[in-house]
Amino acid sequence: MDKLLRVAPVMGLLLTLFSAAYVGPLITSLLYHDGTLADFAVASAVNLGAGLALWLATRRFQGDLRPADGYLLVVLAWTGTAASATVPLLLVVEGLSFTDAYLETMSGLTTTGATALTDLDALPKSINLWRHLLNWLGGMGIIVLAVAILPLLGVGGRQLYRAEIPGPVKEIGLAPRITEVAKKLWYIYAGLTAACIVALWLAGMTWFDAICHAFAAVSLGGFSTHDASIGFFDSALIELVLIAFMLLAAMNFATHFLAWRDKSLRPYRRDPEAPAVLGVVLASCTAIGWFLWSTGTYGDFWTALRHASFNLVSIATDCGFVSVDYGQWPVSAPLWMLFLSCVVASSGSTGGGMKMIRLLILCQQSLREMVALLHPYAMYPLKVGAMAVPDNVIFSVLGFITLYTLSIVILTLLLVASGLDFVSSFSAIIACINNAGPGLNEVGPATNYASLTNFQTWACITAMLLGRLEIFTLLVLFTRAFWHR
Repeated sequence: MDKLLRVAPVMGLLLTLFSAAYVGPLITSLLYHDGTLADFAVASAVNLGAGLALWLATRRFQGDLRPADGYLLVVLAWTGTAASATVPLLLVVEGLSFTDAYLETMSGLTTTGATALTDLDALPKSINLWRHLLNWLGGMGIIVLAVAILPLLGVGGRQLYRAEIPGPVKEIGLAPRITEVAKKLWYIYAGLTAACIVALWLAGMTWFDAICHAFAAVSLGGFSTHDASIGFFDSALIELVLIAFMLLAAMNFATHFLAWRDKSLRPYRRDPEAPAVLGVVLASCTAIGWFLWSTGTYGDFWTALRHASFNLVSIATDCGFVSVDYGQWPVSAPLWMLFLSCVVASSGSTGGGMKMIRLLILCQQSLREMVALLHPYAMYPLKVGAMAVPDNVIFSVLGFITLYTLSIVILTLLLVASGLDFVSSFSAIIACINNAGPGLNEVGPATNYASLTNFQTWACITAMLLGRLEIFTLLVLFTRAFWHR
């Protein structure tokens, strides 16, 4: 109870700040006269009122947050803001259940891109902007935004940042003050978004589509304003622009900052993840393109390479855009894409999954174990690039991968037990826990998550939250040690 009381006033401030996000849809509704102005005004008022009421009721308990409080606040922030964000959807979209609305908002904030909505082309533009704005806010994390602002209100933020972005690489080369770290990351994030908007407009999108798809690309959120996603545009130039920005978003934003600060590409070469990400993606695009051409899926190699490259990069980086129905390809190709969604995104990026750094550590540790079999007394330090990896990080990585794998197995079995076929179940959980969006069969690129039952939908929502919070942040709340005084 003490933890809840300490966290409650900060949660109230977060909800109050989140109400400012409704300004974008309100302006859009005014510009396009789409009839949703009153709905968004009500939703904003509800969000603001709930946040202020919570803060006023609990502000006497406000004080310094302890490290463990950060984990509770992060989980409450994601679940609470997703719940409050459903209000405009419930008011505007006729017949939409709370479960499907929550799937949409959780998918947006966790940058998963899975949707239960149909006829996206006919949705009010303010609703489409709201969906994409949730992608964009979730991309760098509402908490990271908050730690740049809440210190001004007397609320510390370092423990929140550590809870929001766990993993072996965090503040590489950045300032020691967490507020400055968050601001610098947001400058890079906003700059990439602006560049993507202009590039997509120059490539042929309207300004509205360019804004929405830039929000989704830089956040690796994958929402689209069209049912056919990027296939609606049928433009190789638009696909090329999105490939570039999806790859940039899948890299560590701290590395982007260092490269911008130093006006040099050397930080990318020093980053152990960046070359690995680009190498794996380039090799996979070439191999899948050749495979699709050789099996006769496409009549010429360049067409096969175009579609293989865009859809593979999109799924591997956990974005979720699609340009064709890759569910019709030979099954080994989309399965490889789903596997890549587990490992391609870098730590400190807007992508999900295990992250490339953990795969590199796991491979190095496996090699070290084999060397130890041959030379049991040899000293073999584990290094990733020029960085020595201490044993406690290795144990953390092994623990994460264990829980990650168990989560996939358990949630997949739950979906299978609920009546969903195995391929749909497995691909849905993989896609949701990696925050990648589309899976195969019932949840494939040509369909969406609308056909799932409420139980199946909540299982997918759980997978999204687990993936976005990188397993530990959520599961630690269910341990006795967390609640022990």
